[in-house]
Amino acid sequence: MPEVILHIYDVTNSGSAKTNNTIVNINKIFKDGIGLGGIFHSAVQVYGDEEWSFGFCENGSGVFSCPPCKNPMYAYRESIALGETGFSISKVNQILRELSREWPGNSYDLLSRNCNHFCDQLCERLGVPKLPAWVNRFANAGDAAMEVAGNTALRLRQAKTEIVSASKVAYRFLATITSGSQSSPSPDSSPSASTSNRGSPRFQASWFRNLLPAPGVKLSGNPEIPDDDDGRPRQQTPEQLQQSEEHNFRRT
Repeated sequence: MPEVILHIYDVTNSGSAKTNNTIVNINKIFKDGIGLGGIFHSAVQVYGDEEWSFGFCENGSGVFSCPPCKNPMYAYRESIALGETGFSISKVNQILRELSREWPGNSYDLLSRNCNHFCDQLCERLGVPKLPAWVNRFANAGDAAMEVAGNTALRLRQAKTEIVSASKVAYRFLATITSGSQSSPSPDSSPSASTSNRGSPRFQASWFRNLLPAPGVKLSGNPEIPDDDDGRPRQQTPEQLQQSEEHNFRRT
């Protein structure tokens, strides 16, 4: 069975010798030094003296071939044997024709649809392991970062919408309370209506104020506080407090 071989290049087609040297040094540090990854071009060889890869073009398929390890746009680095395919040469050619239609050149994207993604899919179709993770790690990390940034922006927009909606609800609630506190009760209001209003913020505030003693009055003992006609506790005058204390004293 024919062997499937992955050829890897340093990307040195920037048009600037300084930039190309920088990329080579990055690959040496991050791949050769710590095994993390780098900026690479890849191609797959199976049957014959051609390697297959993918690149950008305005029209037609982005799938192309060249002699193995001889791509003039990049600096050859190394080759990795991925395994053997059980497909015949005619089946492999069929797979390549299908991929040629599925990978037009104008669909190329540096982060999400580059030559390494194409080689991954070709290897999957051939039934051999995909590329080592370090080959395309930088592109995958960049694509993931873009996706995270997009999701974060979406969540921020959703949170802003929810805050605005909550603010509108709070404003309507406060406006209802304000309009209710400004309206005075009708003279012929029934006792049941008065009782039903006791849970309102207006009633609670008035009830709390009536609990406080008059200025300059010091409460002693536990005087019984009579109720007004509307059922609310009534504030007592100093004379009433004194009478209440004398009454309690006589009772004891």
